[in-house]
Amino acid sequence: MGRVRRFSAKQRRAMTWWTGKRYEDYDAIICDGAIRSGKTLAMGMGFFLWAMARFNGEQFALCGKTISALRRNVLAEVLPQLRALGYRCEERRSENALLVRWCGRENRFFLYGGHDESSAALIQGVTLAGVLFDEVALMPRSFVEQAGARCSVAGSKLWFNCNPEGPQHWFYREWIQRAEERGALYLHFTMADNPGLSERIRKRYEKTYSGMFYRRFVLGEWTAAQGLIYDFFSPEEYCCDAPEKPWEELRISVDYGTANPTSFGLWACKEGIWYRVEEYYYDSRTEGRQKTDAEYLEDLKALAAGREIERVIVDPSAASFIECVRRAGFAVTRADNRVSDGLRVTADLLKRRKIVICRSCTNCLREMAGYVWEGGEHDAPRKEKDHAMDEMRYFAMSLARGRQSGAFAIRSVERRAR
Repeated sequence: MGRVRRFSAKQRRAMTWWTGKRYEDYDAIICDGAIRSGKTLAMGMGFFLWAMARFNGEQFALCGKTISALRRNVLAEVLPQLRALGYRCEERRSENALLVRWCGRENRFFLYGGHDESSAALIQGVTLAGVLFDEVALMPRSFVEQAGARCSVAGSKLWFNCNPEGPQHWFYREWIQRAEERGALYLHFTMADNPGLSERIRKRYEKTYSGMFYRRFVLGEWTAAQGLIYDFFSPEEYCCDAPEKPWEELRISVDYGTANPTSFGLWACKEGIWYRVEEYYYDSRTEGRQKTDAEYLEDLKALAAGREIERVIVDPSAASFIECVRRAGFAVTRADNRVSDGLRVTADLLKRRKIVICRSCTNCLREMAGYVWEGGEHDAPRKEKDHAMDEMRYFAMSLARGRQSGAFAIRSVERRAR
């Protein structure tokens, strides 16, 4: 990545707010808003510039949902810019640390992943001069508060950035709505605040999303999830008949149930588009009998119909069935079961027609018509009649994981160059 030549007024403010007297008594900065608005780069640059200008020989924390995401989303963007400015940045991956030197000063930055409630224990005991939270809305409150409590060095500050979630989210209620009370500068970003984003790309992102995803990721609103999850989808507009053979590649996705229904989807790739051409759906409650792993394996073989299946993507909780399928000679991948990421990726692929549901997949279309949000602080789909939906999500995430450098890497559509 080359050196950034131009920043918007809001990006410059996020980088330099700590230099003047206006905010000298503020303890934190919060940047939220639309995807692709440039807030991650601006805040990351500002955090390092502040740390190196104000401190020497101190420790800082860089916090992300995971350490790998932190390296990808923050360090990969910021370090080339710092090096271009003359900063010496030495990564020590075995220690999850970064050593930065500039003008005779040296500070150490530790990387932490705040992925669940147990993460709070990882940061206990350390003394910090500042913390940068990337994607703070995705971290547990216990982790964020524990990290903040470690900032006991005089002049320490908290730096938060995130995309919006629901209006009942704890960070929105406790920090954004109380920013002035907490002594935090609040900056709301839109795509217009990123001078590196062309009008053409901006319009493409605006077309990608609808409903809740549009309001959150394009408008940057903390809005509640309501109604249908795939609210843009209509069979008349998005469905088609199965493409003519030959197909380039075949995969099967599986959501496995015992008392609950089991759903298989057969996906065929043609000219870069994946079509859900056939399906299998078995509801033991309706049928009055549960099936064994061996019986479901025979059903899987029947769906494959002797064709070469490149991969079978299986519900990760179905350990015994995964082993059964593997022993039968199929290449098996444990599905990525991250729900929020999966819903966003699936919606993006459906809307851009990178995955297409064929008219013959009646059970998948029936579930999609009733697939709705549960609501609450953490948006989640209602857990009923969602088995083909889970299996479709597994497949979409397998495509994202397989193309992390492409246009729809995991969280890419909303996160790549925020």
